[in-house]
Amino acid sequence: MQRSHTLPNRIQIRRAITVGMLLIALLVSGCTSAKPKVYRVGILSGLDFFANTTDSFKTKMSELGYIEGQNIVYDVQKTNIDPSAEEQILNKFIADKVDLIFVFPTEVALAAKKATAGTNIPLLFAHSFIEQGGLVESVRQPGGNITGVRFPGPDLAVKRLEILHEMAPIAKRVWVPYQKGYPNIPPQLEAIRSVAAAIGVTLVEAPFTTTAELQADLQARSTAPDIGIDAVLMLAEPLTLNPDTFVAIGQFATEHQLPVGGTLITVGNHSSIFGVMVDNSAVGNQAAPLADKILKGTPAGTIPLATAETFLKINYKEAQQLNLSVPEGLLRQAVEIIR
Repeated sequence: MQRSHTLPNRIQIRRAITVGMLLIALLVSGCTSAKPKVYRVGILSGLDFFANTTDSFKTKMSELGYIEGQNIVYDVQKTNIDPSAEEQILNKFIADKVDLIFVFPTEVALAAKKATAGTNIPLLFAHSFIEQGGLVESVRQPGGNITGVRFPGPDLAVKRLEILHEMAPIAKRVWVPYQKGYPNIPPQLEAIRSVAAAIGVTLVEAPFTTTAELQADLQARSTAPDIGIDAVLMLAEPLTLNPDTFVAIGQFATEHQLPVGGTLITVGNHSSIFGVMVDNSAVGNQAAPLADKILKGTPAGTIPLATAETFLKINYKEAQQLNLSVPEGLLRQAVEIIR
């Protein structure tokens, strides 16, 4: 009797083991065949000057393991100072429930912060001022759903004024044109006013809404007995980066033999003499590791900000045409010299 009971029990045990192994195999097979997470990232470039930041960002993301079309998808949008279009694009990103929104520069970052308030969508910014506007709480603890790569705006403005003074020390009246109402302007002006006073320079601050307004101001100066300015300083803002605006400034500067400095830019036959700028590609590289942390679960608001590094480029040829002497110390600092 014992033997007759033992055999069926052994058969049942073997069957149970076989069934269990089959179930385990099915579970393992199901896990290995599961599709990996595909992240969706909305990117909005709000100014053509910074648009190439997207390329370096995507390249660095691929180095970090995010392969476009496999485990990440980008929705890349571009505007050029168009708040209405930017609002529509941001609302679309939110409606699509993207995993991350990456935006630049400042005004778009501020709009994105407002648009994403109350959502769970993390926000990453670049080329943005943090000094005014309430974009972040602090460098180490940005707060909320946001982090990014800050633009060193006030420091950059001071550096530009100091270099202009080194290259053109006899220029005592410096014209500073800028986009009226642009959020980045107040902290830059505040930073350079005291420096200008210390070096004996008078800032001729000139806010404009359009290129046409700027052209009208230059035309009035051209017909006056004294044009009222000795040099032009470009701040970090969009108006002077507009090619049409820069041509108007360049034509006036050429006619009156005025040095133009701040951003190194050439349009047609007109060029500035130097630029202290950030490298758009480097900024994209800096933003990618922050995005990686966010996509891996770190709350954006707890990730300290990165700060874009600046570099100097000098158009030595243009400076020579204006009979300006470029100090050796500046030449040594420059990462590029146009001769």
